Amino acid sequence: MAIDGYSSCGKSTLARALAAHMGYVYVDSGAMYRAITLFCMRVKIISAEGKFEQNKVTNALKKINLSFKFNSTAKASDTYLNGENIEKNIRQMDVSSNVSRISMVKEVRHHVVDIQREMGKDKGIVMDGRDIGTNVFPNAELKVFMTADIDIRVQRRFDELTSKGEHVTIEEVKANLMERDYDDTHRKESPLTKAKDAIILDNSDLNKEQQLEFVEKLIKDMLLLRET
Repeated sequence: MAIDGYSSCGKSTLARALAAHMGYVYVDSGAMYRAITLFCMRVKIISAEGKFEQNKVTNALKKINLSFKFNSTAKASDTYLNGENIEKNIRQMDVSSNVSRISMVKEVRHHVVDIQREMGKDKGIVMDGRDIGTNVFPNAELKVFMTADIDIRVQRRFDELTSKGEHVTIEEVKANLMERDYDDTHRKESPLTKAKDAIILDNSDLNKEQQLEFVEKLIKDMLLLRET
């Protein structure tokens, strides 16, 4: 199952809930790009101003090992970079400010897509991201494209960051989301677009339970159609 959409639309939350409900494996594709971004920041490939040389990013890929391990407390998978649990690190604002540009690098996208396709070879997975239904798994059984009002997305992201102790303003969060939206939709390599056969889920006014019910109905309808 492929779930695509804009930043801070709750893709990961919905994908985790669906995976748990269906007994599928959940893969957070965005975490992979965030992990690569974090690595590049740590080794100073990305400057404090967010600048970098693409060839240095490409060369760094062979030094990066990504994996996911189930966290029984959180009941979700944590992201590991070279054996280190970086789940909290990759959700911080500085990583968010750089990840869209790193994900534009062709070699980075090809590298991550190869990993994702290997993970999905045996099916039974729920994966969320920006190009899952259009590029990674164009033949996915079900594709959902998530969106929400920009101000609602900003408030959700602001609440998430401040709950973790980060000191940010609403204005900073909005500027970051708008920049990421532009970068995601305008990059040359697999831009964020709705797959032709994806079903739109606008969750501006829906809670988590209502979103899960919406997709569960899609799954039931799909199975019923297949049987008939």
